[in-house]
Amino acid sequence: MQQRPPARASTLDTVLLGATVLIPTVAQGPILRRSRMVRLAARLDTNRMANRTLTRLRRRHGEGPLSVSIPGRRVLVLLSPQDARHLFTATPAPLTSANREKVGCLRHFEPDGVLISPGESRPERRTFNEAVLDWGTPAHRLFPALTPRIREEARSLLNLHHGSGQALDWDSFSAAFWRIIRRVVLGDAARDDHHLTALLNTLRTDGNWLNFRKPKKAIREEFLARVASYVDRAEPDSLAALVADTRCSEAANAAGQIPHWLFAFDAASIATYSALALLAVHPGHADRVHAELSGTDANQPATADTLPLLRACVLESLRLWPTSVAILRDTTAEITWHNGTTSPVDTGVVFYSSFFHRDAQHLPHADRFDPDAWLDGRNKDNWSLAPFSHGPAECPGQDIVLFTTATLLATLLRDHNAHLLLSRSSLTPSVPLPHTIDHTTLRFALIPTNKPGPE
Repeated sequence: MQQRPPARASTLDTVLLGATVLIPTVAQGPILRRSRMVRLAARLDTNRMANRTLTRLRRRHGEGPLSVSIPGRRVLVLLSPQDARHLFTATPAPLTSANREKVGCLRHFEPDGVLISPGESRPERRTFNEAVLDWGTPAHRLFPALTPRIREEARSLLNLHHGSGQALDWDSFSAAFWRIIRRVVLGDAARDDHHLTALLNTLRTDGNWLNFRKPKKAIREEFLARVASYVDRAEPDSLAALVADTRCSEAANAAGQIPHWLFAFDAASIATYSALALLAVHPGHADRVHAELSGTDANQPATADTLPLLRACVLESLRLWPTSVAILRDTTAEITWHNGTTSPVDTGVVFYSSFFHRDAQHLPHADRFDPDAWLDGRNKDNWSLAPFSHGPAECPGQDIVLFTTATLLATLLRDHNAHLLLSRSSLTPSVPLPHTIDHTTLRFALIPTNKPGPE
């Protein structure tokens, strides 16, 4: 069979992709969100603009991958669910997750993380991640020990909200979530280690600049040493303790996997806060969440089987507003796509999550909040929906992330109703939800269920 190249984007196509997809994505901060840019993006709904551009290009060029010419780089933009499936199942070869741009971002704070590890070291690091994160098991072994810590921080957040008389805002929610992250990953001793988070955020800020900014080696070494110190004095019932106790080769670089967990957990905080907004403006689903909570014991540890609706709400938040806007791969060998076109080695491949997650052509509920689609099988085996990626590179920590987020939301909502006081994005259920949301401007009142809500 004669090989043929993918459809090629015209100069105008390339300009549109740059203006509506690349620039807004980079401007918002792919590694650490820039609040001003997020606010502007939400005002313009830039993800909707990107969706329209990609839909138009698919209509013009067909559902095969689209080749885009960038100086010094071959890039393919995927446009079909069939190619999305191929991208995920062909990882790590002939499609590697150690994409050139991704390495440029993540080397600033996780130079030995599994996502950007070369082929020879990736298998051991992936196996180690799966072992510590209990990938493929019914429930993580730490769930019983972590439940009271998460609930404690959630109650502290409620006390702060009610005691101050102020609205629940992003800064207070994020600070509480970071305390949870540090306790889950590093132990209770790290609860108030704000310096560690500040170091990570400094490095993540540089990561926003991809390869255009050199890593701050001194800060990175201080950050990694601080992480390693928690492993050295590992506190029981923490992921750091499991890192210390899990046998692995030196090539696995055990402590070097932790920075990615901290980074990924922070993205979950955005999804959780956005899920709270969705429940605040969808009272029917909120009533069902309260019914789910009334059927559970507030004093019993959460398990993988409890709170399925709340977990689905977080997944739906990630579908509507993915925290990983683009999933990137590089080809390590020639690859053939579903329409028979081929791509050579060292081609960058882009799965634009916001486009696939909100693709009305293939997803009937694209623009509405529908958590039941995660429960009734409609989203099952849908390779276009990748809140935690798919295939061999699927996030091995997704169960512990969903457990953490659902347990936090359960504690906040068990005896309270969430009321959205302020949002710069229109979240009216009667109209299609925006493709871009500014989570930093969301403000809530958490009203005890035995009191009337604000008028």
